[in-house]
Amino acid sequence: MKRHILGRMKWLILGPMWLRVAGEVVAACACWQAALVAAKAMDRDLRVHFKNTWETAHAIRKLPLAKAKRYLEDVLAPKQAIPFRRFCGGIGRTAQAKARHANGQGRWSVKSARFILDLLKNAESNADVKGLDVDALYISHMQVNQAQKQRRRTCRAHGRINPYMPSPCHIELTLSEKEDPVKREAETQLAPRKPKKAQA
Repeated sequence: MKRHILGRMKWLILGPMWLRVAGEVVAACACWQAALVAAKAMDRDLRVHFKNTWETAHAIRKLPLAKAKRYLEDVLAPKQAIPFRRFCGGIGRTAQAKARHANGQGRWSVKSARFILDLLKNAESNADVKGLDVDALYISHMQVNQAQKQRRRTCRAHGRINPYMPSPCHIELTLSEKEDPVKREAETQLAPRKPKKAQA
């Protein structure tokens, strides 16, 4: 009797695990199919400010690859500014930012632009190796996360010490090919309905 109960308990424990594994296999197949038409690049623990990098990434999200690279090179020039939409406390206004966003707040985040431009070139090289059409690529996914802060300290008056920590970040992006839009079928013209005769 004990063996029978133990056997049922094992099956009850292992049953959901098998179902979960099967679900992961299905999800992995879907991810594998999506990965065939996309190229990824990522970097971790970059010594560049998280907030500036988030705004830079948000400015080029969903843009075609060539346009995004041209925009970041203009930021380095500096011919165009990065509009600050979320982390905009104390950010000055400039005409270059007002051309891209209504609040007019913006900066020229040179270091963030350099890091993201390098990642874009890396992802473009990955796409070329995969055999994707480089001219048809666009930034389908762009994400910036906070990394673990590194600890330093600075000396203050009266023998005190304060933390002096940078705000590094992780960056990841995905380039995908633009899908051709599907043409809408011509609507079949139905004969107009005749109004019902008033019944007497």
